[in-house]
Amino acid sequence: MAPAPLRVELENPEATALFAEDVSLALKQGDCLCLSGDLGAGKSTFARALIRAIADDPDLEAPSPTFTLVQSYQLRLPVAHLDLYRIGSPEELDELGLDDALAEGAALVEWPEKALELLPDDKVMMRFDGIGDSRTVTISAPEPFVARLERSRAARAFLAANLDCPVVRRHLQGDASSRTYETIRPQGQDPVILMNAPRQPDGPPVRDGLPYSQIAHLAEDVVPFVAIARWLRAQGFAAPEILAEDLDQGFLLIENLGTEGVLDTDGNPDPERYGLAIDCLAGLHGKELPGPLPVGNTVHHVPAYDPRAMQIEVELLTDWYLPWRRGAAVPEQERLQYLVLWRELFGRLENAEKALVLRDYHSPNLIWRAGKTGFDRLGIIDFQDAMIGPAAYDVASLCQDARVTVDPVLAGRLLERYIAARHAAGPGFDEAGFREAYAIMAAQRAAKILGIFVRLKQRDGKPGYLRHLPRMEAYIAASLAHPALQPLRNWFAKAGIGQSES
Repeated sequence: MAPAPLRVELENPEATALFAEDVSLALKQGDCLCLSGDLGAGKSTFARALIRAIADDPDLEAPSPTFTLVQSYQLRLPVAHLDLYRIGSPEELDELGLDDALAEGAALVEWPEKALELLPDDKVMMRFDGIGDSRTVTISAPEPFVARLERSRAARAFLAANLDCPVVRRHLQGDASSRTYETIRPQGQDPVILMNAPRQPDGPPVRDGLPYSQIAHLAEDVVPFVAIARWLRAQGFAAPEILAEDLDQGFLLIENLGTEGVLDTDGNPDPERYGLAIDCLAGLHGKELPGPLPVGNTVHHVPAYDPRAMQIEVELLTDWYLPWRRGAAVPEQERLQYLVLWRELFGRLENAEKALVLRDYHSPNLIWRAGKTGFDRLGIIDFQDAMIGPAAYDVASLCQDARVTVDPVLAGRLLERYIAARHAAGPGFDEAGFREAYAIMAAQRAAKILGIFVRLKQRDGKPGYLRHLPRMEAYIAASLAHPALQPLRNWFAKAGIGQSES
C-alpha cells in the first residue's frame, strides 16, 4: 500500500529553494519526479533550484526545456529535465530518452499529464498549488522515496535546532556503508559535516541466532563513533570534534578536518604523510586500552576482535569472491579446509599485542592538515567499527591500502619505521610476534576485502570496487609468503588465487 500523500507548505521562493535542496539530497538513480500544477505554480523554480543544488552551483543557468523538450545535466547524479507541454502524443516520450536518463540518473518531468500512462509505475508525483509567493506541494510517491525525503527533512530540522543561521546543504561523497554525509555551510562560518546514520535494523540470523553485523561487531548506530572520537581526541589524536548530536535519530554534526588527503598530486601515497600515519599508529598502540566510554545516557564497550568475528569476515572470500571468480559455488570440503586453516592461525594470535583497531585506517579516511603540528597534522575519520584486537591490523591496513597501491619498498619502510618506533618506546615490544601477527592480519584483511568488493558489485550494484581486486590479490600473495601461513598459502595455490613467486 502506498503511503498517504505528503503535504509541504512553502511560504516563499526561498522556502521552495530550501525544499528543493532537501529533495536533492534524497534523490537517487532511477527516481522520476513528475511536477504538475498550473502555469506559474513554481514547477520550473523548484526544478532549477534542485538542479543547482546537485551541481553545487547557485549561478547555473538551468534554462526551462519548454522549447527543447529535454535538457540534460551531467552532474554527480545525472539529471534530465523534461517538459512535455508541447508534445503531440504520449508516444513522443520514447524519443526524449527518459529510460536512458533513469538508467544513469534521475529525471524531472514537467506536465507529466501529457504522457502519464507511459511514465514509470514508481514515479513520484509532486503537485504545486498556490497564489502569490506561497506554495503547497502535495507528494504522492512510493514508500522508499517518502522515507528518504522525510529523512532529509529531519536532517534539516536537526540543523535548524543546532545552528542559529541559514545553511547550505551539499552532498559529500561517503563510504561503502549505508551512512551518508553532507557538507554544511553555515552563513558566515566555516563548513562542518553532517553524518546521517540512522540505526540499522538487524539482518537475518546467520549463525548462533545472530546477524552478521553483531558477529562482526559492526556499529549499528552513532554511539560508537561519538565514543571513539572523544577517546581519540583525549589521547591527542585529530579525530573530529562532535559539535551536536541526536543519538536517537542518528544525526551528528562534526568538525570538518579538511579536504586534503595523504596522496600526492599523481594519486600515489605521499611518503611523508604515510610516515606520519605510521607514527600515529605507533603512538596509538602505546596507549592503554579504552575502558567503558560513556555517551549520553549509555556506555559504549569497545568489542573484542575475536576469532568468531575474524572467521565470519574471511568467509566472505568463499561466499562471494571465489564463486564470482569461478562462476560456481565453493565445494563444502574445500570451504571447511579453508576455515580450519584460519582457525589455526587465529589461535596463534592469542598472545599477540592488543590495541584499539580503528579497522579502516587507510587513505580515504586520513586527512592531511598542513597548518598543524605533531599528530594533529593527521585527521582521522571513519572509526565507528573500532574494536580491541591485534595491533598489527591497522598497520597492515595502511601498508596494504585497499584503495591505492602502496609500493612494496614504501610498505617495507613504513613497517620498519613502525617497528623502530615501538622499540624506542620501550623494551617490551615483541618484534617477531608482531611480524607474524602482521602477516596473519594482512592476509585476513585482504581475504575479507576481496569478498566485500565482489559483494558490493553483486548485491549492492556498485561495480566500481572491482577495479581494486588485482591490488588486493597482490597484497594477499605477499602476506602468504610468511612461514606461518604456508598451509594457507598451499590452499590458495590450489584455489588458483593469491599465488606468490617467492
